[in-house]
Amino acid sequence: MPLVSTKEMFKKAYEGGYAIGAFNVNNMEIIQGITEAAKEVNAPLILQVSAGARKYANHTYLMKLIEAAIIETDLPIAVHLDHGDSFELCKSCIDGGFTSVMIDASHLPFEENIKLTKQVVDYAHPRGVAVEAELGRLAGVEDDVKVAAEDAIYTDPKEVEEFVERTGVDSLAIAIGTSHGAYKFKGEAKLRFDILEEVQRRLPGFPIVLHGASSVIPEYVETINKFGGQMPGAKGVPEDMLRKAASMAVCKINIDSDLRLAMTATIRKVFAENPAEFDPRKYLGPAREEIKKLVKHKLINVLGCAGKA
Repeated sequence: MPLVSTKEMFKKAYEGGYAIGAFNVNNMEIIQGITEAAKEVNAPLILQVSAGARKYANHTYLMKLIEAAIIETDLPIAVHLDHGDSFELCKSCIDGGFTSVMIDASHLPFEENIKLTKQVVDYAHPRGVAVEAELGRLAGVEDDVKVAAEDAIYTDPKEVEEFVERTGVDSLAIAIGTSHGAYKFKGEAKLRFDILEEVQRRLPGFPIVLHGASSVIPEYVETINKFGGQMPGAKGVPEDMLRKAASMAVCKINIDSDLRLAMTATIRKVFAENPAEFDPRKYLGPAREEIKKLVKHKLINVLGCAGKA
């Protein structure tokens, strides 16, 4: 099966009341853990690559690893650029075989956001590539995306119709209270479902995306802290809120921090229990299995997309 576009995925997800998991990938073990989990529960997948991951792992290596995953799983898999910040980066990914790209011009004024997004759409669509854009700004840190809490901006529902109509974008990331990274909230997360409902009313049938949607699973944080980590107060988005969003207009939910935490917690535990270990297979193997366990849980219990491939 070749790589697929997100368009048909999102149509089915919207109608079925579930969301597709968009998991960030950086290396072989992460890709294997994610795709093996999806194969076991027969779920469609979006594998996301940030600019930082693409630079770290090399575009060609990542694409060949994903190609291998398709051969092994025969699942519908889309490859998506996460937080592309320029036309040139989006173009490079499109030309390099990505089936979906995000142009994140949310830091620009409304008209400039439209202009840059439209430029990417005009290049992507003739080549069969879907485009995601963003309105509003999420707080937090993810690779090169850094937004202070005081600079975060909720999406204004009154802008979404004009933005989608003028850009021709295929999906829209909105800011309703999620946040990038593991240090998300001082208190309990409070997602603005009123904003999501209004966006859904104004854009019926249109796929919405949630960024910064890791739940920062406490057991991973506890393990990291137990074995020398410094992560007091790390919090994420409760999974019941994500499931509710997936039952509404949200068709794509991004998960990155939970993957990093699963891998890091496992590796720290291995080294704590066996400080002399030097075989990468002995710590990356268990980390891969923990990622697989985590992703299966997300696909079944949070996203609701198990059995939907």
